[in-house]
This record gives sequence, C-alpha cells and structure tokens, in this order.
Amino acid sequence: MRAPTTRDTTTPGVGDWLTSAEAVLGKDATSDSFSTVGQGYSWTQPDFGHPRAVKAHCRTLSKVHSREVCYISQSKFAKLGGVRVNEELPPEKTKIPLPEGTLAVGGGLMVAGISSYAFFKVGQEALGKEDFKPIVALWFATFVLAPGFFLPLEQEMGRALAHRRALGLGGRAIVRRIVPLGIAITGIIVALLAGLSSIATKDFFEGYGLVTAALIIGFISYAPAHLARGICSGQGRFSSYGIIMGADGFVRIVGCVILWQLDITNVGAYAMVVALSPLSGVLIVGLRGGLKTEEGPVAPWSEVTPNLGWLLIGSLMGAGLVNAGPIAVNILANDEQDHQVTAFGNGVLLSRVPLFLFQAVQAALLPRLARLAAQNDLDEFRNGFRRLMKVVIAVGLIGTLGSFAVGPAMLELVYDDVLDRRSLTLLAIGSALYMVALATAQAVIALNGHARVGLGWLTGMAAFVICVWLASDDLYLRVEIGLVASSLVALLIFIVSLQRLLVTGAIINSDSLSDALLDRPFET
Repeated sequence: MRAPTTRDTTTPGVGDWLTSAEAVLGKDATSDSFSTVGQGYSWTQPDFGHPRAVKAHCRTLSKVHSREVCYISQSKFAKLGGVRVNEELPPEKTKIPLPEGTLAVGGGLMVAGISSYAFFKVGQEALGKEDFKPIVALWFATFVLAPGFFLPLEQEMGRALAHRRALGLGGRAIVRRIVPLGIAITGIIVALLAGLSSIATKDFFEGYGLVTAALIIGFISYAPAHLARGICSGQGRFSSYGIIMGADGFVRIVGCVILWQLDITNVGAYAMVVALSPLSGVLIVGLRGGLKTEEGPVAPWSEVTPNLGWLLIGSLMGAGLVNAGPIAVNILANDEQDHQVTAFGNGVLLSRVPLFLFQAVQAALLPRLARLAAQNDLDEFRNGFRRLMKVVIAVGLIGTLGSFAVGPAMLELVYDDVLDRRSLTLLAIGSALYMVALATAQAVIALNGHARVGLGWLTGMAAFVICVWLASDDLYLRVEIGLVASSLVALLIFIVSLQRLLVTGAIINSDSLSDALLDRPFET
C-alpha cells in the first residue's frame, strides 16, 4: 500500500534542516497511514507492513501531540523503502546553502558589536572617564541579568516553534505559554531590584538614582526583545531576528551621539538610552508583522519547559562570568578609582573581539550542524566539532597574541586609556578560554547534556568568587586571575562531560541542538 505524502510548505529555515529525515506517524498509531515531512521523502515499498515497524529503526522517538516522530538517517530511510519525491532538493551529502536571512542575522550581529564599542567611545567623550563609571556598571549588570534570565525563554521559544513548524502545526499556543512565564520572571526580578534600589544607587551607581531606574527599565525592555527573537528564530524569520539585534545597537549609539552633540552631560539620560534601545527592534518587527503566529494545538508545559531550569542556571552563570570582571572591579574599587573602573571596562571590551568573531563562525556552521542532527551522524559530529574547535582555538590564540603585542597601544588609540600588558593579556586569555568553553558547552547541550552545562557554569562562577577573594590584593590582578581560572574550570568540566557523552553513545537530538545553537549568554 502506498502511503500519502505531505510536504512542509512553510518558509525555508531551521525547521527544514531539522526535519530532513523525519518520519511522522499519524495521530492514530494503529492506522496504516504513514507520511513524512521535510525534504520530500515518502514510503513507497508496497509490502512495508504496519507503520509501527519503523520504530525498530529509530535512533530517537518522541511524541508531539499524539504524533510520534521518528528520527532516522537518510541512508536507513532509503533502505526501508523511503525515496526522494522531489529530485530538485539537495542530496544527502550536498552542501546545504545558508538559510534565508542568515546574512541579515550576521549584519545585525555586526551592527550590535560595532555599536557597543562606539557607545563606550562616544559616552566617555561626552561624560568623561570618571562620570562614565556608572554607565559601565549599568552596561555589564544589564547584560548579566537580561540574557541570564531571558535567553532560556528565547531558546525554548525558538526550539518549540521550530519543532511545531516542522510538523506543520501552528505555534501560537507556545507563545501563550512562554509569554506569561516571561512576565512572571520579569515581575519577580523587578521587585527584587526595586527592593535593593537604595543599596544599588549608593554602592554601585555612585548615587545616581536614574541609573538604578535604567537598570530596572532595561531589564523590562529586554524581556520582549528576547521573546521576539525566539519567535523569529522558531518561525524561520531570520531577517527579523537580525533587525531586532541590529536596531538595539543602532538606536543606542544614535541616541548617545545626539545627547553628546546637544552637550547633554546628565548621566541618567545616557543610562535611559541603554535601557530603552532594545524596544526599537521589537516595535519595527512587530509593525511589519514579523511576530505573528498561527493557531495550533494546546501546548502542555512539558513541551515548552523540558530543560528550562538547567538552561536558566547555565545562562545566568554563563552571562555572569563573561561580565563578572567589570562588576567585581566596580564593587572592590574605592572612591579614588573611578577612572580605573572605566579603563578596565574598556579593556574587557577590547578583549572580546575574538568573541565577536566567534559569532560569525557560529553562523557559518549552522547548516552543517543542523544536518548532522537530522541524520544522527555521531562520527561526522565529532569531525565537525574538531574543526570548529580548531577555528575557535586559533581565533583565541590570535586574540591573545594580539593583546600582548599591541593591546596597550590599541586601547590608548581607541579609548585614550591605559592598561598594562599583563592585564590586557590576562583578559584576552580569559576571553579565549571562555570562548572555547562556550563552544564545548554547545556541543554538550546538543547531546542533551543541559544539566552538565548548568553545573559547569555554576562551578566556574564559584571558582571566580574564590579566586577574587583569595588570589591577590591588587584590584586588577585578583579579578583577572578569577576570570582565567573560572573559564578554565568550566572548560575542563565541559570537556570531561563531552567525552563521557560520546563514549556512552549519546545521540544528537534536534531539539537539544536548537537550544545549543541559541546558547549565547553574552551580548557583544
């Protein structure tokens, strides 16, 4: 009996990669009907027998709204009688082109990255080194809290919507589940920040109450930004995703330049530019209809929160580590060291240039990683990961050598600031180790190791606190040692975790890969 064939006619994107070899049984598992979605495959063998027989060949089997999704390799699919019904689609080993909107995402990342460096430059020209210190503290505190709490929601939104989109199901129920969760998290953290506002204003923001208010408003603003990014990635609207990221940085630097040219030197005004800029991209994409979703089946909590707890721990600790240096220096510095806090923040930004390049490497490798997930090809996954690590290590080494050779001169040229060669080199080493740790953590998540990653980042944060406490009395050195040690500890945990998962034959899971590809607990 020849089974009916369904085709995924939605916009090309991540969902198409993740379903290149998916077989989906009908709602009634006892029926004779059997169909496939994505990449145009169909069962044609007349004597194949009952659909349940395919389960014996599944590498993974999951249930989605009473449908059973069986992930098998394309070669096994062909041996069992599955044949391609659209020969215009790329063959199994053909290089898959970048999905629609990938260049837009890269453009958004580039605008966001360049605008960050420009904002620090213009802001210090407008306010001076000492008065810019509260903005430095606001910047790094915001990018601990916002990605830390909202990135997991973005990841789960994108993963769940991509899965439904691959199955031809509407995703509005996913949005209705996750948005209230985001509102609840926002309310809890805002209440805590409000309760601590007097302490934060006095001890962290140099007495500027408006900067404390900007931290709260900025946290609120990033909630819809991350949720909107999750919707766009899950729906395959990567151009809109890039707009949300790029508009944030563009509006921030434009607002800063306007204030500077108007000779406004109120610190609170610059803080509010940081706080409100995330909403610009959400408004643009929303008005263009980029956040619309279709009606679909009700979403149980298990569909949207399978790994949310571990993702939350991992993203909060990961975002905390990458931003911990300037925050620690700000807390430990005395009243005469305001300039040193700003200088250290400038040095940290300079050391992040390799992380900026790492994002470009990530975007270029998305198609291949997604295809490996669909095929459950563990050997190729190992090879691909080795190639990725070689690139990441090379970028890290170049960044470290560059900081040692020309770091002090570049810092003086760009920000008219001074940090010694030791500080810039240690910051670059810490950044390189963090980048390698992040790449390794993404591989562990792709193998469904969410808990291992959460514990790894948590242990790294503990190592940072211990080192800052015990390593030295020097303001910079104690923090620099903490940054290097914490990333190294996390990296070692991730390496051991990855080795154990590979030895035990862990299977690449498309849902976990979706989480991994969106796992970026830092803003450039």
